[in-house]
Amino acid sequence: MTCATRTRKGLRKSVDNLPISSIQNAITVDNFNTPCTCVSAFARGMRRPYRGFGVRLTLMATLKPVAAFFDLDKTIIATSSAYAFGKEFFNNGLITRQDALDLYLSKASYMLVGHSSDQMDASRDHLSQLIKGWDVDEVTRITTDTMHHVVAPAIYSEARELIEEHRAAGHEVIIISASADILVEPIAAELGVDTVVATALEVVDGKLTGTILRYLKGDAKAEAIEQFAREHDYDLARSYAYSDSATDIPMLAAVGNPVAVNPDRALRKHAMSQGWQLRTFKNPEPLIQMPNAREVGIGAGVIAGLTALAVVGTLVTRAVIRENRSA
Repeated sequence: MTCATRTRKGLRKSVDNLPISSIQNAITVDNFNTPCTCVSAFARGMRRPYRGFGVRLTLMATLKPVAAFFDLDKTIIATSSAYAFGKEFFNNGLITRQDALDLYLSKASYMLVGHSSDQMDASRDHLSQLIKGWDVDEVTRITTDTMHHVVAPAIYSEARELIEEHRAAGHEVIIISASADILVEPIAAELGVDTVVATALEVVDGKLTGTILRYLKGDAKAEAIEQFAREHDYDLARSYAYSDSATDIPMLAAVGNPVAVNPDRALRKHAMSQGWQLRTFKNPEPLIQMPNAREVGIGAGVIAGLTALAVVGTLVTRAVIRENRSA
């Protein structure tokens, strides 16, 4: 007996010559109220077809693979990858004491109150000039050697588990970040993630020029996801995306399964209005650790005061921006 499927138009297609793995990944089963022609033997490991009731098999084109896109900062890690290595860069002579302090204050502001789109652009411009002339091999060595005590303790255990769940389901895991690829790649390696889509920096003769070739923020992230899906034939309608920030709403909207993780206020409001899933990652708790006063050459009290000023300044700036936009 020829095992076949029945479609809604009554078309019958032989599946005898298709490999089992392809068929198992290519069928859908729907309930309906008439006996089916057959439930295929390959689905049950039998040689003869099973004649059942209330099941319809529809042979489809083989399903495209599914991807899971993860933002990095405050989604996978409870810190900022762009600022996390400031102390190590200072210890290795890449930045000055003042640069290290500036990075710390920017990190404190970002972690405590977040950054607006304008502040992200300002940070991008500042960091791109800061890294100008750096040797790529030296940066890679520093980030790789210090990753385990700088960033690894800040990786959310819930994120690790979720990444493993996606792998177990056969999904491709991709980290997509506005941070520079040279900083994201060591973190991805720690997580066993092979694919990184991040802000790309220009390198000439092994040194960073300070030029940004591709800046992944907002719509650019969504465009990168769509391009990646086209190139690798992923099914975005069945894929997943995770982020904490309202700036990533375009990225989340690009997939069929968007998830807001530890969302800021604007993203939470949007996610709830769209019926998107909300998740909270708690382990580890995000912490702002003060640098050792000896390391930056000023008193800890001064650091604390500057941190408070940085946070207040961020809040005031946001308030002014909101007021100007509403005017």
